Amino acid sequence: MGKKVIIIGATSGIGREVALIYIAKGWKVGIAGRRVAELESLRAEAPSQVSAQVLDVTQPDAPEKLHALIEQVGGMDVFLLSSGIGKQNYTLQTEIELATAATNVNGFIRMTNAAYHYFEQQGHGHLAVISSIAGTKGLGAAAAYSATKGFQNIYMDALDQLARMQKLNIQFTDIRPGFVATPLLKDDSYPMLMKAPIVALDIVDAIERKKRVAIIDWKYRILVFFWRLIPKWIWLRLPVRN
Repeated sequence: MGKKVIIIGATSGIGREVALIYIAKGWKVGIAGRRVAELESLRAEAPSQVSAQVLDVTQPDAPEKLHALIEQVGGMDVFLLSSGIGKQNYTLQTEIELATAATNVNGFIRMTNAAYHYFEQQGHGHLAVISSIAGTKGLGAAAAYSATKGFQNIYMDALDQLARMQKLNIQFTDIRPGFVATPLLKDDSYPMLMKAPIVALDIVDAIERKKRVAIIDWKYRILVFFWRLIPKWIWLRLPVRN
């Protein structure tokens, strides 16, 4: 019957590039996002392989729409959550922080729970999410973004443990990229900026190898290693900026 993947947040950036790779591999691909035109543009790449569903992870009906997409595709073997927002917020505007949490925490819980329960009933599956290396430390320039990404890292640990406690055959992959040239980053001033198509290849490879945590790429793996070694009293005094 062929393998089937559902990608939430496939209208642009990393999610779109991952979808294109799975299309090229011959998978049945379900894509979801908020923008109709972008979804239809991607579906037009391979109409016989791709099903599309308008979906907003911040809305209560998102799980229902996910299940509708799964039915269109004919099942789900791999679930990839690529939806996320974040921006620098030096002035700590509350509405920016709350909007970030609405997508990266509430929306994240809503969609990972829906995928978890689907795989629970199915008896197997692979649940993957795109978080960020920003979850490694609290970033003063982007407090909500780094905090919500740290939340996602820990939540994936918890889901993995829960699945083992319940003796479920569910695999988990937490994908943690560094800076990627996508619409989320609107300029090229970020250090070690990676190209989305290259990052997407690494993501698909990590999922296929069933890696539990995948830091993309080697430069960021080195950075994160030393990042974790910095004592808190030093970290708090560092003017971390892009």
